[in-house]
Amino acid sequence: MQYQQGLATFPPDFLWGASTSAYQVEGGVEGTGKGRSIIDALTHPEGMADFNVASDHYNRFKEDVALFKELGLKAYRFSIAWSRIFPDGIGEVNPKGVEFYRNLIDELVKNEIEPIITLYHFDLPYALQKIGGWSSRETISAFEAYADFLLNLFSSKVTYWLTINEQNTMILHPGAIGTDPDYPMISKQALNQQSHHMFLAQAKVYQLIHQKYPMCKVGPAINTTSMYQATSRPEDAIAAHNWETIRCYGFLEVAVNGRYHPLAWRYMVDREIAPIITSEDESILQAIRPDFIAINYYSTATIAESKGDSSDISARAGDQQIMLGEPGVYRAADNPFLDTTPYGWVVDPVGLRLTLRKVYERYNLPILISENGMGAPDKLETDGRIYDFYRISFYHEHIKQMQLAITDGVKLIGYCPWSAIDLVSTHQGYAKRYGFIYVNRDDNSLKDLRRIKKESFFWYQNLIRKNGDINDHDADYKKDIK
Repeated sequence: MQYQQGLATFPPDFLWGASTSAYQVEGGVEGTGKGRSIIDALTHPEGMADFNVASDHYNRFKEDVALFKELGLKAYRFSIAWSRIFPDGIGEVNPKGVEFYRNLIDELVKNEIEPIITLYHFDLPYALQKIGGWSSRETISAFEAYADFLLNLFSSKVTYWLTINEQNTMILHPGAIGTDPDYPMISKQALNQQSHHMFLAQAKVYQLIHQKYPMCKVGPAINTTSMYQATSRPEDAIAAHNWETIRCYGFLEVAVNGRYHPLAWRYMVDREIAPIITSEDESILQAIRPDFIAINYYSTATIAESKGDSSDISARAGDQQIMLGEPGVYRAADNPFLDTTPYGWVVDPVGLRLTLRKVYERYNLPILISENGMGAPDKLETDGRIYDFYRISFYHEHIKQMQLAITDGVKLIGYCPWSAIDLVSTHQGYAKRYGFIYVNRDDNSLKDLRRIKKESFFWYQNLIRKNGDINDHDADYKKDIK
């Protein structure tokens, strides 16, 4: 259905926000009591910035929150570094870490910005990794204790909690994210066992919140998208459904309904890579009841029937770290109807509308878009400005589709694009920027770390002021583009 008029408006309490993650923005590694995480233990590509300073948010959070307030943010989605709270994952608490997050949350609340906390964003304490990491059931208990500690501290000030960020990306593409130091030696069965333990840890936190902290709301944060079939051949439709299920709904179905998707489970059983599940595990999962779903959406994919050989496997465009395709399951295909970013990522605003519709019709839960954004090599011009009109165009088109999704009946509660401020990209360091706010540094020099508002900052500020009224915003948008 194409709506030409009668568009629904964004709710008056819509959470216009932006996102970051702890290890990519905070810095503050040395002399702060923070323990090492698996991210800190990574060997970074030569010439790429490490995460020791990042954007120095740890020391400059008050300045950054003031800019978020000026931007007009209603919400700020950020993660807490587990090893900043518990340097060894369990046991002794780091008081400096507690103080930092308490001060950050208080600063946000004082500026009327809703804190949205992600408990785990890729950065497992390295001390836990050394004793098995997510392969060990001990990490389930450690995660529950860590969550309980934070909820006891902050539940009176933080309503929205996300459990585990992009579990599907960590399991399907561990080499790209760098979340398992044992990759590529680790087997797919072992990765799926890790995923099962994450599901159990998440379920325990759901239960913890509903029993002890009923004023809070909790949900998963899965990287979710839609798959298009390359042609109208039925075999391509089956392949697209295969990959959409394995990549997205195979994870969401457990995180939301507490059961493994039958197709995803059959896929694992047939390949002898299914996790070991106990009857007690099944009881824990069956009690899963999230309050909302968070999705990270960047692009769609186009899928064709597998040819059944190694030619099915190819690198994702713009990212040689991620391999797509599997013999007998699917192969990636090009889509001539879609553009790409400077880094080769497909740009598909309409795909966001489709994905929102699919997720909402399946689960009938409110949806928070916890990530969506465009990475680009932004340039600081001699006049001191950053003319990121390409980012404005990207957001403009995606927000139009969000409004259409709301008109379709989707209950959308917030939008937290990636990212509030420039941060260290996992693969491209500071060469690839996402923020509304420029950080004056690069991979080779910290420079002065000065914060500079990009053109997209002023555009988003105006859009929030108008509560996302894209039609009313069109005149300003076209003027900005010129």
